[in-house]
Amino acid sequence: MTDLLLRQTSGDSSNPWPKHHRVYLVLRQEILEGRYTPELPLPNEILLTEQFQVSRITIRKAMERLDREGLVVRYRGKGTFPIASNENSPVEASISGVIENLIAMGLKTKVEVVDFGYVSASAEVALALGIEPGSQVQKATRIRSHRGAPFSLLTTYVPETIGRTFSENDMASRPLLLLLERAGIKVARAEQSITAKLATPSQSGLLNMEPGDALLCIRRTVFDEDDRPVEYIEGFYCPDTYEHQMSLGRKTYNNKRVWDA
Repeated sequence: MTDLLLRQTSGDSSNPWPKHHRVYLVLRQEILEGRYTPELPLPNEILLTEQFQVSRITIRKAMERLDREGLVVRYRGKGTFPIASNENSPVEASISGVIENLIAMGLKTKVEVVDFGYVSASAEVALALGIEPGSQVQKATRIRSHRGAPFSLLTTYVPETIGRTFSENDMASRPLLLLLERAGIKVARAEQSITAKLATPSQSGLLNMEPGDALLCIRRTVFDEDDRPVEYIEGFYCPDTYEHQMSLGRKTYNNKRVWDA
């Protein structure tokens, strides 16, 4: 991928990404893959301009973003050194144990509620929650952070009767799944889909990204023991700080051996 990005940076004028963004992507990937260690500085600006076939201003913009994100530190007269190299994603969750892992993740990360209120359910939300379109639902948007850096933007919807059992302050201090249990809801399972999205200007502003950056989008519906949907969530995650894991096993289906999650 690094070679592909490099070719696109130096030779493809139709590429929609700004040159400094493409340089940033390549350098960031090389840092996270461990190509540069804290004892080994990155190439200087002159070498980088030759490598990427771009101007020094472009290189400086890329380096400034790496600096803002805490991936490098610059020392006058010594060079630019990476801070993070070959690190695993700091936030992990397993699909197979999704409920327990989501509660644990909520307890070890910090959350900020940026929007809270009651709205009419859209067709998508109504379908997910099994209610009539236009019904009142509680809508809350939160930003989760890990080690001081935002890594997810979550918008949750719950039926009004459930939402009235907790407040905005509750959502800022406790995971939503625990609030549901406090309200007497016995959560049993969840269904979710995972896809890739590009960050919108509003999302990028909240997540300290740039418009068009890649995001991991997860849509999830949570059900109680009576198989009634009690929560619908749409989450956008920074791919470098969130890793989704799953366990696979082999089973027989229609006389064929297939993988089963």
